Amino acid sequence: MMKHVRVGVVGLGAIGERLIQGFNANKHTTVTAVVDKEKERAVEMAEKSGDINWYDNHNDMLVNEDLDLVYVAVPPKYHHAVTMDVIEKGIHILCEKPLANSVEEAREMLEKAEQEGIIHAMNFPLNYSNPANSFDRLIKEGYIGKLRKLELSMNFPNWPRLWQQNDWVAGREQGGFVLEVGVHFIQLTQRIFGSITYQNSILELPEDKTKCETGIIASLELEGGTPFLINGISQIAGAERISYTAYGTEGTLKLIDWAKLEGGKLGEEIQQIEIETTETATLIDNLFSAIEGKENRLYTFKDGYEAQVILEKLRHN
Repeated sequence: MMKHVRVGVVGLGAIGERLIQGFNANKHTTVTAVVDKEKERAVEMAEKSGDINWYDNHNDMLVNEDLDLVYVAVPPKYHHAVTMDVIEKGIHILCEKPLANSVEEAREMLEKAEQEGIIHAMNFPLNYSNPANSFDRLIKEGYIGKLRKLELSMNFPNWPRLWQQNDWVAGREQGGFVLEVGVHFIQLTQRIFGSITYQNSILELPEDKTKCETGIIASLELEGGTPFLINGISQIAGAERISYTAYGTEGTLKLIDWAKLEGGKLGEEIQQIEIETTETATLIDNLFSAIEGKENRLYTFKDGYEAQVILEKLRHN
């Protein structure tokens, strides 16, 4: 008989709340306990989720609840501590990106999760989005011919964005757009194009040493020596724009602002490309399949670790 997956959620910020709704909307999963160090937030979310149990400490939840899966959505510097406690209990885990706050922490989390034999997944939502999957398919079908250059450009009028105002996202220790946004595209690049080699980067940093970067120019290489350039800047005029562009011998393909595809063949204008909206299984569907021992498409702590290796070089060049 199919089991029903009981989920505990640690960390109730904007992203945590979004996934709680996803878990509760899925017929195979239910959030049965929530944790936040701010008691008011925990109480409010527990009431919103059907008067479930709330805690202000994740260890209390781990002791008192029967859980099949824990979703860790605390700020990055707490990922390691919380995750290691969950793994210790042998409970399956979903971790928010980035995996950790250093390469060493990420490696330890990966090794421990593999050792315990639990399911360990990362929340990299681009992997389940039709635009990103159409981009991947078109690349593999040869739409651009042979790849000549890959480029990620990130422009933020405000960082943190206005909907995301908190100290850690603005801080140098565990925030910044390279970490928060760049990680998605580093992981997507590793998925589509294979391993990345770091070459060099220049960070623009404010005088206040607690504040995150305001700019980056970075040069990396894909397998076979193809250049991958990252160019990011914040606190500028204009609108937020994120573009991920593959230039090839036969054409150009762009993933714009997470959700739009544009492209053109040599000698043509760049135009919007219709995205195939296929019924793709969500992250939560894939988690359930993995727990059931069925075929699934999960991105694991291994993917998180590989992205972290590149991230840390960009952040601490």
